[in-house]
Amino acid sequence: MAAETIAAGILKDVLKTLASEAFSRYDRSKGIHSELKKLETTLIKIQSLLNHASQKETTDEAVKQWLNDLQHLAYDVADVLDDLATEDMGREFDQQSGAMTSKVRKLIPTCCINLSLSERMHPKLDYITAKFEDLEKEKDRLRLINLPDERSNRIYQTSLLDKSIIVVGREKEKKELLVKLLGDEPCDKNFSIVPIVGMGGLGKTTLARLLYDDEKVKKHFEVMAWVCVSDQFDISNISKVILQSVNGENKEFADLNLLQVALRKQLRDKRFLMVLDDVWSDSYDDWQTLVSPFHACAPGSKIIMTTRKVQLLTKLGYDHLNHVQTLSHDDAVTLFAQHALGANNFDSHPVLKQYGEGIVEKCDGLPLALSVLGRLLRTKTEEEEWKELLNSEIWRLRKGDEIVPALRLSYNDLSACLKQLFAYFSLFPKNYVFNKELLILLWMAEGFLNPSSSTKSMERLGLEYLEELLSRSLLQHAPNDKSSFVMHDLLNDLATSVAGEFFSRLDIEMVPDVRKEALEKYRHMSFVCDEYIAYPKFDPFKTAKKLRTFLSLQGKDSFEKFYLSSKILVDLLPELPMLRVLSLGNSCISEVPETIGSLKHLRYLNLSENPITHLPESVGNLYNLQTLLLSGCSDLIELPNNFSKLKNLRHLGIYGTPLLNKLPLWIGQLKSLQTLTKIIVGGDNDLPITKIKDLTDFDGWIHIKGLDKVEMAMHAQEANLLQKRFKLIKLEWSDVFDVSRKESLEKEVLCGLKPNSASLTSLIIVSYGGIEFPNWVGDPSFLQLTEVNIFGCKNCTSLPPLGQLPSLKKLFIKDTDEVKAMGSELAGTGLSFPSLEVLHLENMKRLEEWSTDIGMVSFPCLKELVVRSCPNLVQVSPEALPSLNILYIDKCDSGVLRSLVQVASRVLQLEIESISGLDDVVWRGMSKFGEIRRERGRG
Repeated sequence: MAAETIAAGILKDVLKTLASEAFSRYDRSKGIHSELKKLETTLIKIQSLLNHASQKETTDEAVKQWLNDLQHLAYDVADVLDDLATEDMGREFDQQSGAMTSKVRKLIPTCCINLSLSERMHPKLDYITAKFEDLEKEKDRLRLINLPDERSNRIYQTSLLDKSIIVVGREKEKKELLVKLLGDEPCDKNFSIVPIVGMGGLGKTTLARLLYDDEKVKKHFEVMAWVCVSDQFDISNISKVILQSVNGENKEFADLNLLQVALRKQLRDKRFLMVLDDVWSDSYDDWQTLVSPFHACAPGSKIIMTTRKVQLLTKLGYDHLNHVQTLSHDDAVTLFAQHALGANNFDSHPVLKQYGEGIVEKCDGLPLALSVLGRLLRTKTEEEEWKELLNSEIWRLRKGDEIVPALRLSYNDLSACLKQLFAYFSLFPKNYVFNKELLILLWMAEGFLNPSSSTKSMERLGLEYLEELLSRSLLQHAPNDKSSFVMHDLLNDLATSVAGEFFSRLDIEMVPDVRKEALEKYRHMSFVCDEYIAYPKFDPFKTAKKLRTFLSLQGKDSFEKFYLSSKILVDLLPELPMLRVLSLGNSCISEVPETIGSLKHLRYLNLSENPITHLPESVGNLYNLQTLLLSGCSDLIELPNNFSKLKNLRHLGIYGTPLLNKLPLWIGQLKSLQTLTKIIVGGDNDLPITKIKDLTDFDGWIHIKGLDKVEMAMHAQEANLLQKRFKLIKLEWSDVFDVSRKESLEKEVLCGLKPNSASLTSLIIVSYGGIEFPNWVGDPSFLQLTEVNIFGCKNCTSLPPLGQLPSLKKLFIKDTDEVKAMGSELAGTGLSFPSLEVLHLENMKRLEEWSTDIGMVSFPCLKELVVRSCPNLVQVSPEALPSLNILYIDKCDSGVLRSLVQVASRVLQLEIESISGLDDVVWRGMSKFGEIRRERGRG
């Protein structure tokens, strides 16, 4: 089954560039036309051999190395052409600005100032052409011939499959495991383990999900949690995930002891079910430490453990383990046919039956292989295509030497571009959750996405490629999040296998042990960092001169920052001149060096979550920059004034930058800008709110600040938020409430800013000056809305009917000075707050009454309630709070405490502080609560 190699894809792009009219004019003007023409001729000769080479690379090591050498050279020539194009852009900007600034000149070696880039390219082009000619001459030794490409020109189509998981042949295992989960088998502890053991790709995780989602299981257990463990058995991280699953709170702890004490409190006397998915560790001591909080649970608690390794289970006394088996032939046929044909068998496709049966036989009953190949054939209905797959050479590979052949077959069928995208996943660890928007931005920066027509953006193309990988089961949607993806372990192994000497994921501790030759070859690299990184550990990276990707990943504990020395950046960045992607988020970087301006190939720069106050002016010289991410840089004060040269900037992320109160004039001059996550209306740059209509909602987040400067409500309507698909929207007015504020106008503005109800998941309204909210706030049509924040709305006398939002899980109300009562207007009609789990009421100075209608069910799922600084709140009469676990009351009257503890029967954690009128009668009423934290409790 022939398919393009990655090298073929790169060469195709190179040839397209060389053949373009614009480039032809440029190379003639620079006197390098003859060199490039000679190179083009050689590349065309090599291209004719690639179809045959792609068929032989998996079985002929020499051909595979030939393709590797070709791919390295293809990268080299692409870099040369990018150098030339960038020089041309720089020349245009210099002509517009008059001359190159002295600051930029300091970044260029003195020996090069007197030579144009094109003159310096002559010897490099001659060398590259000679190397390509040598490769072309190798065809006889490797017996490569010019084979016609018989593949169809049909573009891959996304398969429209049932989104529900297809599970075949696991009824017996599920029934047996349900008996173990729901039964009371003898055990010397309050909890026991239900193992699901087997090789990769058998469907262990799918089986665990079937059990976890079973209605009988949900009714049987009081507390449920799911943790994906994978390679790193990180006790702290696993414990945090369990605790957050139990109480919905993402709280930081100083050490593991405090974390596990809190977890024990949450699990005490409760029957829990936990799934520890994909456990690789065999450390008995680590296990004992992890489960130490579990001993406080109620009898009958269970832990489902899915694993490929049995050593830990053996140490724990589980000697007779039932391994998950491969599927029977009949079940395998059914699973394969469902994915390939949307049917349970081949009866409706008798011509394909013999080939389908043969493919099923070769998959050896492995569900992952069957589903991947089935989806591969979903778009192929010709007999010859099925026959070609069955008779492919790759089935002859010994399984001990390769990833499962069926998975490699699916990879081989990918186009050259999809192969590069697939190999890119090798940069990330197993079970990594991929955000689709950020993934596409990275692919754009790498140059992997080249639109086939001018009407299709690179972003749209990226989404189509993701859908293609999903339709083939090479990616899966992350649990409970359709906007994110995960990759199965075996497919991650395959991505690592095919990445070869071009992609590498390194632990920072491994770097000194990596051969210098390997570092010199790598083009794309990610590294996992410890909390503190000594300068010498980065020194070997200086040899990676051809590196295009430098991607930092979090260490063992993803909640922790790591600290990157500024000296590392100053010394290292000039040594990596070919970088296209530089991602150093959450690295405690306080200063970005001027030398960053020398990275002229850079397309993607991520400095999010760093304590930087400003960027150097040299960033304005990164002509190729497409994406600049500064979100979460809470100390950022200003952006440089010379960014007008960033004509290619498409995505600027500045959400979460509270000190950035003014955008420079150049923002309006960036014609390519599509994503701007923070708009500051008015000010010196006179940026109108109508600018939003020109932005895409690609990143899904937007913060609109300075809404008090909007002079006409129609301008808010022209922003056209209703037609955008933003996931998070923050709307902010000035926090100065003076006579200039117009309450009626502000309501009309907020009314005109109604978002798209189909996409919105989080809404934040800050310092709104109206007396009441427009009808869309709290409208039940916002089915995806899970979090609402209302802060500093000091003129509002009533709150919107947020109780009508069916999916609302978190509600935070703060600094609403004029609200005196919370009752039916907040609850709305019918069942109110059906999904709410967290409610915070803070600094509501005039709030006197909080009540619900008698007999109306409210807050059935509320787990955490915080009431802080509500000094006048005396009448509290909500209906029963049956799910409340955490109650925190601060700077309130004792009547609030007395009323709430009477209706909350399951509080496990009660914290009180600065309560007025707290006497012994109230204390006796709280005696039923076992764990009370009291700080300055009596008033």
